[in-house]
Amino acid sequence: MNTQLIIADDHPLFRSAMKQAVGSMLGGEIFEAQDFESCLALLREQSMVELVLLDLNMPGNKGLTGLSYLRTTFPSVQIIIVSAVDDAEVIRRAIDFGASGYIPKSASLDVIQQAINKVLDGEMWLPQELASRIEGKSRADDVDFAARLEQLTPQQFRVLSMVADGLLNKQIAYEMNVQETTIKQHVSAILKKLGVINRLQAGILFKQRLDLTDNASALES
Repeated sequence: MNTQLIIADDHPLFRSAMKQAVGSMLGGEIFEAQDFESCLALLREQSMVELVLLDLNMPGNKGLTGLSYLRTTFPSVQIIIVSAVDDAEVIRRAIDFGASGYIPKSASLDVIQQAINKVLDGEMWLPQELASRIEGKSRADDVDFAARLEQLTPQQFRVLSMVADGLLNKQIAYEMNVQETTIKQHVSAILKKLGVINRLQAGILFKQRLDLTDNASALES
């Protein structure tokens, strides 16, 4: 197997251990990212990357926002959540929003290798104890919203995330270095694709679905 992957985690010791764990089985180049922005930069530079091992609680990755952005921007890349979080609701929502699997940080080498092999073969992988807890519990509204988000362009996703953070059109235009009329066009397209009537509704929906605020304690790992 000759696969390129990114280990995206802010703990250097964990990245090093994970790199050693998967290096012998893959044969391809393994990249490391200490925050979400560096993960994005690697994906833009390395077009052959097939898999990202993504920590839910790394700098720049708020809840499921990073996962959803990666699925929108790099749809051919598989994403496995690697986290100390074992909250079944968090994992269920991560799967609904496009993760191909979940590996606990406490997993053994054999389990990590098994999970990666399954995902690269196009299958979903979860620890058996988690799979049994979330089986059949996908929420239609989350799945539907995830599908709508995938219709957005990367630029529209960025605009939506800033709308959700309360920024005005002129502020978003400044952040993205474009004209305010361009942002207005993006917002109109976003509302249509999400099936909502105004930017407030779009922002609230985005926050509710992706921020995982109700699970904040579970993410403190």
